[in-house]
Amino acid sequence: MALQNNKSLGQHWLKDRAILEEIADESIDEASTCLEIGPGLGTLTSSLLRRFEKVVAVEFDPKLAHNLPNSFPGKNLEVINEDFLKFDLNRLPKEYVASGNIPYYITSPIIEKLLTAENKPQRIVLLIQKEVAERILAEPGKHTYLSLAVQNLAEVEPGIIVPKGYFTPPPKVDSATIILKPRKKPLVDDAVIRFAKRGFSNPRKKLIKNIPYDKAKLEQAFSELAFDPNIRAQDLSHKQWKELVDKILKCS
Repeated sequence: MALQNNKSLGQHWLKDRAILEEIADESIDEASTCLEIGPGLGTLTSSLLRRFEKVVAVEFDPKLAHNLPNSFPGKNLEVINEDFLKFDLNRLPKEYVASGNIPYYITSPIIEKLLTAENKPQRIVLLIQKEVAERILAEPGKHTYLSLAVQNLAEVEPGIIVPKGYFTPPPKVDSATIILKPRKKPLVDDAVIRFAKRGFSNPRKKLIKNIPYDKAKLEQAFSELAFDPNIRAQDLSHKQWKELVDKILKCS
């Protein structure tokens, strides 16, 4: 009997072999172990097993987790039936990569977990909602809080675009892979990112009006940094956010 997808878990299965091979190719790194997040029916697992010595697959759905090993007899596959957000990444080797076709609704928590873990992957390849991928990839001038936060912790690269029609059942929007290479050291301190978050609270407003801080001190900081008073949060780079925070502290 065929397994049915669980809509509450955001399950949309990708079966196109050529696309699955491309995702697996994007995942290749020097590491011999691959962590697969949400393997589902094992379509991507099959491609990953041909490229890595071992695949550790973390699957929340107990039925899928139970059936997955039967599809790959004799293969070096470890299936763990657990909520990935509760999974201890320290159980993995020091060198590993992470890959997966993940549910849209937990994209941000998964990325945050991977990038802030003590034992981070060397490379991360995730198939996510195309619009979210574009937000993560945004550069100064079009920055989002998400792009600022993710790029602070990782180098980001675009991957392939996967139209919604390739999934069963098809989601409402297209998907895309995103490639993340965790940094050894963040671009700026976490305090700078927290400060920037306030600047994105209303992205359409001018930044100087969007930060709950003494107006005179803000204007002084903008002037000394030669910042255009009309700039918005999306316009600043990580370096400029740090300069602004440092300048405000000096003006205090």
